[in-house]
Amino acid sequence: MTGTAPRRLLAVLVFSQVLSGAGLAAGITVGALLAEDMLGSTGLAGVPSALFTAGSAVGAAGIGRLSQRRGRRSGLVLGYGAGALGSLGVVAAAALDSVLLLFPSLLVYGAGTATNLMARYAGADLAPPDRRGRAVSTVLFATTLGAVAGPNLVTATGNLALAWGVPRLAGPFLLAAAAFAAAAVVLACLLRPDPLPAPRTPAPTGAGAPPDDGAASSAAPGLTAVQRRGLAAGTSVMLLTQLVMIALMTMTPVHLRAHGHGTQAAGLVIALHVGAMFLPSPLTGLWVDRVGPHRVAAASGVTLLGAGLLATLTPPHAVAGLAVALVLLGVGWNFGLVSGTALVTEALPPARRAGSQGLVDVGIALAGATGGMASGPVLAAGGFPVLALACGVLAAAVVPVAVLAARGAGDARYP
Repeated sequence: MTGTAPRRLLAVLVFSQVLSGAGLAAGITVGALLAEDMLGSTGLAGVPSALFTAGSAVGAAGIGRLSQRRGRRSGLVLGYGAGALGSLGVVAAAALDSVLLLFPSLLVYGAGTATNLMARYAGADLAPPDRRGRAVSTVLFATTLGAVAGPNLVTATGNLALAWGVPRLAGPFLLAAAAFAAAAVVLACLLRPDPLPAPRTPAPTGAGAPPDDGAASSAAPGLTAVQRRGLAAGTSVMLLTQLVMIALMTMTPVHLRAHGHGTQAAGLVIALHVGAMFLPSPLTGLWVDRVGPHRVAAASGVTLLGAGLLATLTPPHAVAGLAVALVLLGVGWNFGLVSGTALVTEALPPARRAGSQGLVDVGIALAGATGGMASGPVLAAGGFPVLALACGVLAAAVVPVAVLAARGAGDARYP
């Protein structure tokens, strides 16, 4: 791909991310509150996060395999279409007060959140290795506008939902349905040529042939030792940071409401958090390209530890202190995602990249589902400070993972 095509395709990806970012924020902002109302239990408030992150695991696997076979465009369009359908299902479930409809709808909604994150790989496809971090970060940064606007529209979308006879907390999912559908249309019409086109001919079967699509679903076989270490390190960093971020973020609105704060306060805190997840991306990508992903990964662990400690020590009435902790949580997650993505992409050859990246994102989604499911019982049993401290300590494990992987890679930049 030559000329202006990569820049134009990157602009299309950026536009679609701006749209889909609003859909990504719906579940984050009101998912736990909606579940708490419908299920009548704080201990089960983490179920929506667990469900839509589990759904994103299934979505990531399907998007990865479809992208490997038919190109990035097909996978991303299908994922956003599913996200729109799931969002409408959540609205219908809230209107009917049907838990049986809510749970599968949240699973399908998760495909949209998976697609939003998997679009970063399409950005990496468009860049040479020495600019890969910046390309990934550009796509992530584009999510900021929609993702920050979404939580701040809680009141407006809630009023719209009430006007249509739907519970107020379902309002953000109306926005998500429109946002995901618009992103799907943009990519279907404008993402041409494909950033990672499908193979034009079947793969040869003789000796020395590249692995087929089935082989691509297994990431490690056929890679060099250095590639396997990079793949394992990048995956581990993203798994840990996702688990910690989802667990702490999911219970923050519940914690705020339990201490007398309204949904608008929760929306503001989550908006700041989501902004911190994506706004640092250009600087993070530049940092990854200049000093290497291992050092940025280690910085992720340190930042997340700081977020957990600050959230532990912040009194329940101090919304500003909790907002700072959630900003640090978002920044630490950003460091981990950009550096981990660079490590994984660098370790995988193009012939098997999309399928294996899909499997990596399956693990990330399952880690998020684990964090979301565990966060409710921990909050109910020990309170928010215990949850925050546990998240900070767990995040600190990213530091030795990054250091050991750097030394194993034999890079002189990492003594």
